[in-house]
Amino acid sequence: MKLPPHLLDEIILSLGEVFVGKRYADKVIEFTFKRHRKWGSRDRRIFAESIYECVRWWRWFWYLAGLPDEEHTQPENITPERLWRVWAAYWISNGRDLPKDENAPEVKPEDVMKRAKAGASPAIRAAIPDWLEARGSLELGAAWPALRESLNLPADVFMRVNTIKNDRRALREKLGQEGYETEAVDQVPSALRLKQRANLFGTDSYKAGLFEVQDAASQLIAPFLQPEPGMRVIDACAGGGGKALHLAAIMRNKGRLLALDIHAWKLAELRKRASRAGVDIIEAREIEGSKTVKRLAQKADRVLLDVPCSGMGVLRRNPDAKWKLSDTEIDRLIALQAEILESYSRMVAPGGKLVYATCSILPSENERQVQAFLAKHGEEWTLEEELHRTPETGAFDGFYAARLMRKAAEKNDEPKVPNVEEAPNVEAVPNTPAV
Repeated sequence: MKLPPHLLDEIILSLGEVFVGKRYADKVIEFTFKRHRKWGSRDRRIFAESIYECVRWWRWFWYLAGLPDEEHTQPENITPERLWRVWAAYWISNGRDLPKDENAPEVKPEDVMKRAKAGASPAIRAAIPDWLEARGSLELGAAWPALRESLNLPADVFMRVNTIKNDRRALREKLGQEGYETEAVDQVPSALRLKQRANLFGTDSYKAGLFEVQDAASQLIAPFLQPEPGMRVIDACAGGGGKALHLAAIMRNKGRLLALDIHAWKLAELRKRASRAGVDIIEAREIEGSKTVKRLAQKADRVLLDVPCSGMGVLRRNPDAKWKLSDTEIDRLIALQAEILESYSRMVAPGGKLVYATCSILPSENERQVQAFLAKHGEEWTLEEELHRTPETGAFDGFYAARLMRKAAEKNDEPKVPNVEEAPNVEAVPNTPAV
């Protein structure tokens, strides 16, 4: 395959943006495409695949290039020459001949293939940090090796049908007319899978609000909350609003749906998406400290807590996250999740239900959080059901969800007023990326 020199230059430059500039791969690709609007589909495909695969397998290709392992995350040691060597290792590993360039560093294919057959640690072969290998082994035991391998598989593209405007059959026909072939997803009535990867955001169907791009596993969360038309529902960590929009569709756009977030810009994006989707029951409200929680105490029939998490279940979609995370950061998130569950659960009315959800596969972020909460509040809350999805069992992302029910108030019970002094300051609470 002949590779134009200008394309290779952009690949090396963009890899530097990701690993030295600490930018996210998808944003780097998007920015590059905007600068090169005349690139054809072939150049775009080669560029995007090179970036994503080098990011996904970064530590492995760094090793195959013969570079010191301890330097693969040190920006000062990630030079343009070394970036070229890493890309060359990726190119050779895929059975391709390197382009002839007298000025490029020499990388011998036989050396790359020899290293590939030599012994390397499981973490290097799986292209993950050592801390993640240690935590995964500790928390998941015998299940970890298969999970570890699955996290490097490219993820499919799924859509959620907006049932306020159409149904799955109608959307399939519409997308087919636009040149996109899809298939229905078993056990997820709202989902379609795109048979061949493509950018759907420019389609007429998307602009008309007929669907949202959302993983099939993520589409299981909103119905798991069991919302009904006319209910008072709160999405307390709404982000860009993917799950809030799904909740509104299940509620048939009837009732009241409050979407909370600490970031005004995310709520602004939610309002745009709601308008496109034809949803008018969502009120997007910025969290202004613990007073927001106090005012909403025992007001909701249903509360969704899609809490900030490590994202270990969606590394296939966000491979660069593993190079930006740390063991210390996950510990911080675990503490934050416990605070959110403790504080925000107060918004559920007696007899109401709450779903705690993450896009993580780590028990410390999932069932252990719920177990700790119930150990403190078991007299008031009961666990109804849990959901686990892991990527090695199918095409879906990894996630966890638990549905809890709050004890119904007895006739003579006085309404409980939460002690505001005990509520954590939620102004610093981040939210997970919109899905």
